[in-house]
Amino acid sequence: MLHTISAFERLGEENAFAVLARATALLHEGRDIVNLGIGQPDFRTPEHIVEAAIKALRDGHHGYTPANGLLATREAVVRRTLATTGVEVSPENVMIMPGGKPTMFAAILMFGEPGTEILYPDPGFPIYRSMIEFTGATPVPVPMREANGFAFSAEETLSLITPKTRLLILNSPANPTGGVTPRTEIAKLVKGLEAHPHVAIMSDEIYDVMTYDGERHSSLLAFPEIRDRLIILNGWSKTWAMTGWRMGWSIWPNGVGSGQLYDKVRKLAVNCWSCVNAPSQYAGIAAIDGPQDDVDRMMRAFDSRRRIVVEGLNAIEGISCISPKGAFYAFANVEKTGWKAKKLASALLEEAGVALIGGPDFGILGEGYIRLSYANSEENILRALERIEAFLAK
Repeated sequence: MLHTISAFERLGEENAFAVLARATALLHEGRDIVNLGIGQPDFRTPEHIVEAAIKALRDGHHGYTPANGLLATREAVVRRTLATTGVEVSPENVMIMPGGKPTMFAAILMFGEPGTEILYPDPGFPIYRSMIEFTGATPVPVPMREANGFAFSAEETLSLITPKTRLLILNSPANPTGGVTPRTEIAKLVKGLEAHPHVAIMSDEIYDVMTYDGERHSSLLAFPEIRDRLIILNGWSKTWAMTGWRMGWSIWPNGVGSGQLYDKVRKLAVNCWSCVNAPSQYAGIAAIDGPQDDVDRMMRAFDSRRRIVVEGLNAIEGISCISPKGAFYAFANVEKTGWKAKKLASALLEEAGVALIGGPDFGILGEGYIRLSYANSEENILRALERIEAFLAK
């Protein structure tokens, strides 16, 4: 009998992939399945980005790249960051990562160990809690409440900080709720964090361009007073429909007072993934510097679908859904249906042919909710809504 470390017993999963696998299996059995479970744009990666990768391969870019990414790719991130946040960062603080999750993995690994606490959003992306538990740290949920538009409360968040707190994880626009935290609330949090200089912050801003109804994303980079303990997570997956390319970036502090976090994550890269492949990095440069027409088109489509989803859900007896302000998810309240959320999600997949995710897969405060991704066609969304309504009317 082999014996692995006990930490693996605490390691969770991202159930969206399990739902995707089950939906795929049902499709192979001949079932008609509408998949609103996976958080993946249903658009092709724009052609000029694909062509940049092909050109890179044809030009012979087949070898290793630096562990922190090609300088040209990091400089592209610097340009993009300045354009979207008004903040100038150094390419020496930018890490090119194989997706968004490695930044979470690295940040939580740096600060999590038995006897420490890490704060994370709940409901929130499930890998936050999974990785916190893997390190042996205590996960402390920061409530994302429907009554607050699924934005975090600065006062409530600050009240959860203790001398054991090492890291605070934030996510806006948010998965799974679509919540967007206003700049005024972020400013209150930053002000309060002055009393807790021992707490690092990781801000997951992967959905930064995906906002609606006049909302604007407010990056934590805009607050210089926390820059020496701030980690920014971002990437190409959502904005440019590049989920399978595994391309992310993060911005890290590196001064002595910051614990030289950048150099630490660079060493993790050397020891784990070595580097990000060259053609994907050239594609990433083309995504940032090239035309953004496809991004604008995707956002118009998501906005239209969002309205259809919210209107359709609120028309179903027992379901209510506030309008998400960001990302491409609706987090619908199903308490009045009488169903437990995960059981309802399972029944809708098996009996009605609609794949979605039960709220408890996103945290202990997710009970009573289901997440629908509207990264699917309007036609399929309407079919799914009809099936949900018919199922609950039985």
